[in-house]
Amino acid sequence: MFVDTATIYVTAGLGGSGCASFRRERSVPRGGPDGGDGGKGGDVVIVVDRGMRTLLDFKKKPHVKAGRGRHGQGSNKTGASGGDATIRIPPGTVVHDEGSGEVVADLTEPGESFVAARGGRGGRGNARFATSVNQAPRQWESGEPGEKKTLRLELKLIADVGLIGLPNAGKSTLLSRVSNARPKIADYPFTTVEPNLGLVRLGEWESCVMADIPGLIEGASEGKGLGTEFLRHIERTRVLLYLIDLFLDNPLEDLHVLKKELGGYSRVLLDRPAGLLLTKLDLIPPEDRAVHLELRGLPRQVLPQERGSDGLPRVEGMPSTAISGQTGEGLEEALRLLTSLLESE
Repeated sequence: MFVDTATIYVTAGLGGSGCASFRRERSVPRGGPDGGDGGKGGDVVIVVDRGMRTLLDFKKKPHVKAGRGRHGQGSNKTGASGGDATIRIPPGTVVHDEGSGEVVADLTEPGESFVAARGGRGGRGNARFATSVNQAPRQWESGEPGEKKTLRLELKLIADVGLIGLPNAGKSTLLSRVSNARPKIADYPFTTVEPNLGLVRLGEWESCVMADIPGLIEGASEGKGLGTEFLRHIERTRVLLYLIDLFLDNPLEDLHVLKKELGGYSRVLLDRPAGLLLTKLDLIPPEDRAVHLELRGLPRQVLPQERGSDGLPRVEGMPSTAISGQTGEGLEEALRLLTSLLESE
C-alpha cells in the first residue's frame, strides 16, 4: 500500500538528574562532594533510507520516543546518555512542523539525516556547586525534558520524467512498454490509484526514472478526483510528458484542462520542459489517420510516416508525436523526444 503523508509525534529523551553525594572513605571522613552529572537525553533523528518508498509504517506507529539519560552517581560518575531514536524515511520526504507549518527539512539523498527533536540536558551533580565558601553543597539539578514535536511527513517522489494525463489516457500502458515497471492496466478510468516508478533505458549508458501519476480531472487543483492527492509527486520531475487520447473528439481541449490544473497547483510546473504524446494511435485505421488529425486541429506530421527530416512538429509549443502503447508504434520516436527534452533541461 502506497502512503505519501503521515503525522508523527516525536519526544526526545529526558536528561538524567545530577547526584548529591559526598566522598566517604576511612582515611577521608569528611570528603568533599562527588555527585556526578546526569546523562543527556536521546535525540530523535530522521534518516533517509534508500530501501523505503512509502510512509505506511508511520500510520501504524506514529509515536516515536528516544531514551532518557541515566542519573549521575557518586565518585563523579556521569550518567549514560539516552539512546537516540532513529526514524527511517524514503528519499524525497519533506518534514513540516505541524505547529508552525514551516518546512524544517527536505531530505532527498540516501543517508541524509536531520535531528527532529533534541534530548534534554543532564542535570548537574552537587560537585558542580562547590565553592570556596560552600565546600559541602547539597544542591543538584534535575534533568531537562527533551523536545516534543508534532511533525507532518510528505513524500514527493524523485523522478526525471512525470507522465501527465486524464484518466485512461494510456500512461500506465506506456510505462509498462518502455520501463521495468508493471503497473495495473485496464480500459476504465482510475486504474492507477497510486504513483508508479519505472527505469527507462534511453541508450547504452543513459537511463531515466519515469513516474506514472494517477489521472487528473478538471478541478483536481481544487481538490476534486484522485489526482489532487498526487500532484505533489510531479514537483521534483525535470521533464513532463502530456499524454492525450488521440481518439477523443477534442484532444487539445483535454490538453488545456491539464495545463490549467497544473498551473492551478503551481505555476512553476508550466515552465518545465514538456512534450506531447498523442496516444491510442492503433484505434484509428492507418488510411483514416491524416483526416482524423486534421479534423481535430492536429498536424498530420505527428504521424511517423508523415514526418520529414525537419524533426518533430510542435503542438501548443511542445514537440509532439503519436504513439500506440499497445502495438509499440511510435515509441522509438517518443524516446527520442524524451531524450532531447532531458538534454535541454
